Amino acid sequence: MLDSVVIGAGQAGLSASFHLRRLDIPHVVLDADAAPGGAWQHRWDALTMRDVHGVAELPGSLPPARSRERANTAIPQYFTAYEREHELPVIRPVHVDRVQNDDRDPELLVVSAGERSWRSRTLVNATGTWSQPFVPRFPGMETFAGEQLHTVAYPGPEHFIGKRTLVVGGGASAVQFLGAIAPLTDVVWATRSEPVWRTDEFTPEAGAASVALVEQRVAAGLPPQSVVSVTGLVLREQEREAERLGVYRARRPMFARIEPDGVRWADGSFEPVDVILWATGFRPAIAHLAPLRLRSAAGGIQLDRGGRGTTAAADARVQLVGYGPSASTIGANRAGRTAASGVRRYLQRSARAA
Repeated sequence: MLDSVVIGAGQAGLSASFHLRRLDIPHVVLDADAAPGGAWQHRWDALTMRDVHGVAELPGSLPPARSRERANTAIPQYFTAYEREHELPVIRPVHVDRVQNDDRDPELLVVSAGERSWRSRTLVNATGTWSQPFVPRFPGMETFAGEQLHTVAYPGPEHFIGKRTLVVGGGASAVQFLGAIAPLTDVVWATRSEPVWRTDEFTPEAGAASVALVEQRVAAGLPPQSVVSVTGLVLREQEREAERLGVYRARRPMFARIEPDGVRWADGSFEPVDVILWATGFRPAIAHLAPLRLRSAAGGIQLDRGGRGTTAAADARVQLVGYGPSASTIGANRAGRTAASGVRRYLQRSARAA
């Protein structure tokens, strides 16, 4: 019997574990990966520390310096050292497939992973989004004779040399991919809506305003948007060559259908392409929580405190970090601390009620 179970050992999960340990709350962290590093260990080799938008430090530590070192090496090393230094109770690999009420005591939760299970009074879900890549459905996409890739399987810019590539998506990843690929091969960019470019400095106040927009959706029980989606797009030095080539100015509205050798635009014209790179984002990895019926009628999981908290409105035993406003490095540490406080608050109320 545990007071809490944390699912996921990325930044938000490790932050939550740190604060639970600080509060002397017995818990374990169940991580699906075989090694530390969260989603960072799965990112493409070409992504360096100077390319990432920023890795917020874990509580009581400093992140790796911005350099040309590969992010999928530097950050896992950072997480490994952090787990060891703070003696965090991480168990891996454990792929949680179901969380449900205990048949014997409905006040308790049972966290199941195949034949293994853990009973707990509370849950901190920190499973993020990386395991749930999203690709929209388009007529004819199954007929495409070329190659279709998602961000999650991005093989690096050299893979696209000599291949006319269509990049789909209006977020930061699409901008980065265009910056890397355009100097090497012919590219086309398509987005569903006009990209929003940020021309002013991204101050802490601007970051807080962006997070607030995501909080509003979560407070209404709507499926969350990513924090990055509301911050606006910024070109870095790495994208200046693609900008000079006119790639970002040549953005096209979304195509109508996919054909074997390319895409058909809404005006009927045809665009031949060899590769479609879907930079279309991710969805929260929360299918294992379905037995708890946390979703609102609007399709998302509503959180307390007007979307600024981490407690599920439908079940005070459950904390969500890396979800909605904390699904980025901007809010992950704050969410870990808030979740640990939410766990303590629930345990204290339960103890008084008993």
